[in-house]
Amino acid sequence: MKKEVQQGVTVKKSENFSEWYTQSILKADLIDYGPVSGCLIFKPGSYSLWEGAQEYFDKKIKKDGVKNVYFPLLIPEKLLKKESDHVEGFAPEVAWVTQTGDTKLNEKLAIRPTSETIMYDSYSKWIRSWKDLPLRYNQWCNVVRWEFKHAVPFLRTREFLWQEGHTVFATKKEADKEAKKILGFYADVYEDLYAVPVLRGIKSEKEKFAGADYSLSVETLLPNGKAIQGATSHHLGQNFSKPFNIKFIGEDEKPQYAWQNSWGFSTRSLGVMLAIHGDDKGLVLPPKIATNKIVVVPILFKNKSEKVMKFSKDIFKKLKKFSPIFDDREDYSAGWKFNEWELKGIPLRLEVGPKDVEKKQVVLVRRDTGEKEFVKVGKVVDRITSLLVEIQKDMFEKAKKYLDRSIISVDSIKKLKDVVEEGWIGKVEWCGNVKCEANIKDKTSAKSLNSSFDEKPKTGKCFACEAEAKFVTYFAKSY
Repeated sequence: MKKEVQQGVTVKKSENFSEWYTQSILKADLIDYGPVSGCLIFKPGSYSLWEGAQEYFDKKIKKDGVKNVYFPLLIPEKLLKKESDHVEGFAPEVAWVTQTGDTKLNEKLAIRPTSETIMYDSYSKWIRSWKDLPLRYNQWCNVVRWEFKHAVPFLRTREFLWQEGHTVFATKKEADKEAKKILGFYADVYEDLYAVPVLRGIKSEKEKFAGADYSLSVETLLPNGKAIQGATSHHLGQNFSKPFNIKFIGEDEKPQYAWQNSWGFSTRSLGVMLAIHGDDKGLVLPPKIATNKIVVVPILFKNKSEKVMKFSKDIFKKLKKFSPIFDDREDYSAGWKFNEWELKGIPLRLEVGPKDVEKKQVVLVRRDTGEKEFVKVGKVVDRITSLLVEIQKDMFEKAKKYLDRSIISVDSIKKLKDVVEEGWIGKVEWCGNVKCEANIKDKTSAKSLNSSFDEKPKTGKCFACEAEAKFVTYFAKSY
């Protein structure tokens, strides 16, 4: 036996979330820190999760008619400055290239913080007629936003991976329809793939994307009592088409400016998923996103190993569709291996010992609950298939119960402050005024997350300022 070094998480999630989160991700071998603060190295364990999210979302948007493209990383300063609200919103986070070798550049080049400006410069050349519309492009790429706050793996980093969709339409009605549809796709990523429930809604005027007419978002609550934005879909109106001269000749043969959207989600979403589902043993991966859905661990004893190994390998061969792992390492104990795969969040563990060989059965152990069951060899594939569906469903329902019970209706600033101090979300009837929101933030430290599409105010009065209530809005402390 090798000397078995303690690999597990050493703090409880409920007692020190920040330390638990960092330990879980590092010890599960998902990432390493790069030489530049705030920039991560994605190891195979995390990059495969991102590939799964890419595949899921990419399939949805391609089926809907979106095409993938790629635009340059470097953006000339003059392009970034074309839309004033946009550049003002991003200016503090933009990293610039100012020289090559010893030669200073004549014009600074921004390292892509987002691609509206460079893409729309090209769109203005490509769009001439209503027949060129709609134009619906998406790119998968990296971006750099020079955050000065404390970096947190996945959740807040200076460089991250994402997709950004940039679409152009002849009418506002078409653009509005797409903005909400894409938000639905993001909700599917979280709820169907990640098993993470989200709140869908419209962002406040203060919190909307710089340069947008309005922004839609999906939001959820982390176990540390902070809400987090999961993805956004923005209707840009004509705020970019006018400065970038994206015009077309309509069916009426008159020139007009186009209507635009942009939308994106990033590797932050992985951090949200890992934070919500993990437990004191480490990560818990939802089966749909887990690259390896099951690990087979033969329990080896002296003079009985050969039969156990053969039995285990025969079963393993039948499990290919689950991308199984076969852990036949003989220099680690079974218990040590169990702990390792629990730390990494593999949804199911299949154990085989000498007695199981005799009884022609296996032991299946759920990562999410730790429940064990004995399954006859002939029923293993069918039971694994159904069990993975059960685990996905149960993980979502558990997370949904947590989110639902964390949403508290309040009718005063004092009550909102009490709610957010407890790490919950306050649900309020609100006027939507920018000054009112600033006052709420000042008195409670809470930000607006989004306002419900469907619920309408019943009392008629804003909970904070007595003006007319226009929205049912969620407030919380937030990343």
